[in-house]
Amino acid sequence: MHVLADDLGHLSYTVAGDGPPVVLVHAGVADHRMWDAVAPALAERHTVITYDLRGFGQSGPPSGAFSETDDLRRLLDHIGHERVRLVGASWGGRVAVDFTLTHPGRVHSLALFAPPWPGYDWSAEMVAYDAAETEALAAGELDAAVRINLDMWLRGPARGWDEVAPGLVEAVRGPLRTSLVNQPALEAHGQDGADGDVATIAVPTLVGIGGLDVADFQDIGRRYAARIPGATLVEFASAGHLIPLEAPTELLAELGPFLAR
Repeated sequence: MHVLADDLGHLSYTVAGDGPPVVLVHAGVADHRMWDAVAPALAERHTVITYDLRGFGQSGPPSGAFSETDDLRRLLDHIGHERVRLVGASWGGRVAVDFTLTHPGRVHSLALFAPPWPGYDWSAEMVAYDAAETEALAAGELDAAVRINLDMWLRGPARGWDEVAPGLVEAVRGPLRTSLVNQPALEAHGQDGADGDVATIAVPTLVGIGGLDVADFQDIGRRYAARIPGATLVEFASAGHLIPLEAPTELLAELGPFLAR
C-alpha cells in the first residue's frame, strides 16, 4: 500500500488499473479489503483507488480534529485526480454523499450500497444493538462487542450463521476489531458530515440495498433513491448489509455498466 502522511497521522491507499478513476470507500466495520472481490474486475477498465479511512485498516487513528471529506479531497489531490466515480458501502456510502455535497464538481457519478442517513429514527432493534455494543465496550469486553457487530452487520436479522458464506466471519473480524479499538479516537476527533440536501445531487446515482439487511437500511436506501433526482435503486436479494463482500458478482453486474457511463 501507499501512504499519504499528514499532521494527524497517515492514510493508506492502493491504486490499480488504468482508465477513468473510481474510488471505493469501505464500510465502518471493514477496511479497503472489503473490495478485494470487486476491484480487480473494475481495474480492467478503470483506475481503481481503495483506501483505509482514518482509524481503519492500515490508516492510523487521528491525533486531532479531522473530516473524512477533507481526507478524501487531500487523497485525490495527492494522487492527481480532479473528478472521479465515487462508490461507497455502508458508512463509506455516507462519506461519498458528504463528499459529493461538498465538492459536486469533483464527482462524475455516485454509487451507494446500504448507506446510513443522518438523524434517522432508528428502530428498537437498532437502538438495542447500539446499547449492547456500548455496554460491552464500556466493560472492556472487546470480543463481545465484535460478536455483537458480527451478528448485526454480517449475519443480520433474516438468517442463521449456517446461511452465511464460509470465510466471511474471519474476513470481517479483524478489520472490525481494529475499528472498535480506534472508535474512541474517531468519536473524539471526527467532525460532523456535510450540510446539504441530497435532492441537490445532480450526478448519475445508483443505490443498492441488501434484501437480507436490517429493515432500517432497506428503508434508508429507498429514501436515498427517492430523494436523489434520477437515482436507480437495485436490490441484492441474497445479500445482507455488506453487499461487496456477500454479492460481488451481482454487484459487478450492476456497477460495471453504471461506471462505464
